[in-house]
Amino acid sequence: MGANYAHYAGGLVDGAKMLELFGDVATELCIRADGDEGLFRAYDSVEFLAPVRAGDFIEAEGTITRWGKTSLGMEFVARKVIVPTPHRDDTFESSADLLPEPIVVCRARGTCVVPENVRRKDVVGRPTACIITAAIVGAETTRAQNPHLPLNADELAAEAERCVQAGASVIHLHVRDDAGRASQEGPRFRAAIRAIRARTDVIIQTSTGGAVGMTVAERAGPLECTGADAPEMATLNVGTINFGEDVFMNKAADTSDMARRIGAHGAMPEVEIYDAGHLDIAADLVKHGLVSAPIHLQFVLGVKGALAATERNLEYLIERAEELMPAGTTWGVAGIGRHQLPMAALAARLGGNARVGLEDNIYVDKGVLAEGSAPLVARAAELCKVHGRAIASVSEARTLLGLKARA
Repeated sequence: MGANYAHYAGGLVDGAKMLELFGDVATELCIRADGDEGLFRAYDSVEFLAPVRAGDFIEAEGTITRWGKTSLGMEFVARKVIVPTPHRDDTFESSADLLPEPIVVCRARGTCVVPENVRRKDVVGRPTACIITAAIVGAETTRAQNPHLPLNADELAAEAERCVQAGASVIHLHVRDDAGRASQEGPRFRAAIRAIRARTDVIIQTSTGGAVGMTVAERAGPLECTGADAPEMATLNVGTINFGEDVFMNKAADTSDMARRIGAHGAMPEVEIYDAGHLDIAADLVKHGLVSAPIHLQFVLGVKGALAATERNLEYLIERAEELMPAGTTWGVAGIGRHQLPMAALAARLGGNARVGLEDNIYVDKGVLAEGSAPLVARAAELCKVHGRAIASVSEARTLLGLKARA
């Protein structure tokens, strides 16, 4: 801030200067997003949080938080990072000090508008359609917890069809035995897959995580389904974690074994990331050729004993994934329990994909049981639209994930 910006006694700079900086940032965001400078329509809120004086160095940044048909919602923050050195006999007039921690001096939210007829259609960075995965049964949820839980093949197929109608393009599939207990038996998966495909052409992703305590050979049961019954995707768990009161064991050798099995089967692995170190394990699998592109990561956040479901944690995982994984890697988020819908909203805002369903959460609102996974899919679809994201159809999801069209 030059001396010419000082507007008040003590060298104070007018707060309008921070808004001028935000205007420049908004212009760049519009160009990056739409190839056009756009117009700043209005600020929703402005907070001046600390004084700015001549000689201070200010960094301003902005983030697109909402993508509308013609509008972009944005958030801005300005931070003081350098200040003039307090005058001493041994300092020069030009001396300055780097602050140990930046000081936030201003925050704001606002909206910019770019006319629809000038929005470019091919700008890199615009969010793609959101892929919604429905985890319709899982291994742990019981009918005592939610009576709408589907168990047999016909029930799973009916629920899968409802979820597709609500906006899902991927079904994350577990199966149960006749007593309702978790099973990884190949014939049960085959029956469920056939029943689902008789109703809808949804992408089927089978679990090879199974239930806590199962061996790798047991967990690989769904990979027995081949030919017309083959799943297009299969989950790959890469690290051991505490899982509530249990331990979900994934030894290095077992992870490599499962990766080889999935590769030999021809399914696309979805790499499950419960903790930050799991990304390093995934990168090592890629390095050794056990997992190859296209790669899809699923950040599972909120499991008791693993990484918490917070915005900061998700942002770190996204940043780390960009550093470690091949270009074109896609990602989604599964929030556990009450974190499910907030994480779906965050995934939509940050350009990722979302997983919802009774496997991870049995409530559609606080204290209100979800009548199946379809209402949760519908809520996730609404959240995506709020953030300007289209909902991926099944065919669009296949393209985004790099899957081949089914014959």
